[in-house]
Amino acid sequence: MFAVVIFGAMAVTKYMPIPFIPRYDAILLICIVMQGLLLWTKQETLDECKVIIVFHLIGLALELYKVQMGSWSYPDEGWTKIGGVPLYSGFMYSSIASYICQAWRRFDIAVSGWPPVWMGISLSVAIYANFFTHHYLFDVRYFLMLALLPVFGRSTFTYKINGQTYRMHVILSFLLIAFFIWIAENISTFMGAWAYPDQESVWRLVHLGKLGSWFLLVIISIIIITELKRFKGKEQICVT
Repeated sequence: MFAVVIFGAMAVTKYMPIPFIPRYDAILLICIVMQGLLLWTKQETLDECKVIIVFHLIGLALELYKVQMGSWSYPDEGWTKIGGVPLYSGFMYSSIASYICQAWRRFDIAVSGWPPVWMGISLSVAIYANFFTHHYLFDVRYFLMLALLPVFGRSTFTYKINGQTYRMHVILSFLLIAFFIWIAENISTFMGAWAYPDQESVWRLVHLGKLGSWFLLVIISIIIITELKRFKGKEQICVT
């Protein structure tokens, strides 16, 4: 629901401008109202909201840096833009966290073969740092992807749909979520939510290389949420 509302807000504000308020601020307002409704109707728990706030801050930090480096831009005007980044952009990262939290609860997910906490957190830190350092140093994203094999080689998710239990390898789940985010990114850039340098004059399909970036970002997201759930001690997580 969170993702659908964000896409809906992008579409409505692109083709039906809201009077007296810039587009990006209207999207931000819609996202805040949606978050409030999810809490009020108990579709999201307070703990899930806390996780979403963490991802909002992580996403904003990345956005501020990437926009300054010229990786992409937000061409429209907005009162709530900081360093060229509209505050609503953090909700795009939050929607990913929201989906993972909801899927975990609604599909009754259990984890087996999960790596020790130090290993997962170290990989997350290395991936997140590479998003920043590759502008100045060697890009190690492909080495980080290779590191997934020894770290998550034995990791699987077990989930239930209509009482039937299924199993999926963790790395495959990372890739599938990243693929659908890449599709969503194409929709978002088409609606002018932001623009990559090659899209500023005319819209083009987002380069497939961005799929790798989302793949790594999904890994960070799932590791953080899994470790938080393990810390809470309420989930079925079997460590390797």
